[in-house]
Amino acid sequence: MSETSTLPATSGFDWHGFDAYLFDIDGTLLNSRDWVHYNAFHTALQHVYQCDARIDNVPVHGNTDIGILRAAAALCGVGGERFEHGLVEAQKLMAGEVEKHADQLRPELCPSIRELLDRLHVEGKLMGVCTGNLQRIGWTKLKAAGIRDRFAVGGFSDHHEFRADIFRHAMEQATNRLGSNAKACFIGDTPNDIHAAQKLGMPVVAVATGIYPIEQLQALHPTHCVPCCKELL
Repeated sequence: MSETSTLPATSGFDWHGFDAYLFDIDGTLLNSRDWVHYNAFHTALQHVYQCDARIDNVPVHGNTDIGILRAAAALCGVGGERFEHGLVEAQKLMAGEVEKHADQLRPELCPSIRELLDRLHVEGKLMGVCTGNLQRIGWTKLKAAGIRDRFAVGGFSDHHEFRADIFRHAMEQATNRLGSNAKACFIGDTPNDIHAAQKLGMPVVAVATGIYPIEQLQALHPTHCVPCCKELL
């Protein structure tokens, strides 16, 4: 399919017809009931960029860790070469902070996620994540939630600031394992998840377990749209 093609929503959607399932993390697999990731942003902004801006003042839902850092740093006038020069250090510092405080993580799995992952595992499906989190942060969250072992591949924001590139990278990993004819489906909770999958011409299931109501997600014409993953069991 072309880079700009989209797939219309259909009542005949076959959830079980895919070889690989690629999930967003925050708002899709789980919601964090803690301040660990949030605080890690501010530690990096302060120590690397001498910036006191708060990420409360920038879009975070459906964004990427690099995108959030860039937007917050810009509020302090930090951009261009100065931002890029400190980015690797900022990423390492953020990931280290989350790992150091992993015992404080309080992930709450979204409804029926554990049951859904167990069923896909029994069916022999490949599962992966495609998230705006940095890799070490994403895996640490999933480990804290007790579901890390269900995922074989992952697309993260360490080297990809934009969501479509993250999704593409996750898809490439899936096809490397399963072959070029493998069929994959993305699952996410934000408009940006829908847009990223549509840009790649890939099917996407939108779930209203984040901050966006189902009506807003459905209006963007995902392949399928459900209130929560319980509907996929």
